[in-house]
Amino acid sequence: MIRHIVMWKFKENEEENKKKFLDGLRSLYGVIPEIKYMEVKESINDNNKFDACLISNFDSLVDLNTYKVDPRHIKVSELCKSIRIDRAAIDIEI
Repeated sequence: MIRHIVMWKFKENEEENKKKFLDGLRSLYGVIPEIKYMEVKESINDNNKFDACLISNFDSLVDLNTYKVDPRHIKVSELCKSIRIDRAAIDIEI
């Protein structure tokens, strides 16, 4: 199983778009069949480097890559790209 972890730092004054992005990401769980588990959380500490994170599980790297190119994910991701100033990601085997 593959765990996909992503963290984002968003531009200031993008609260509405940040909420739209995070809600859009959450809406993919149960819709894109390759996603076996998903959590989307916001930081509770203003001193953290990142504002939000995604923790998701996939059966394989093939499934993760299928998710990444799914048009529903791409649509949500495009909003994120327009409002983020930083991103970090890692994929690990669990």
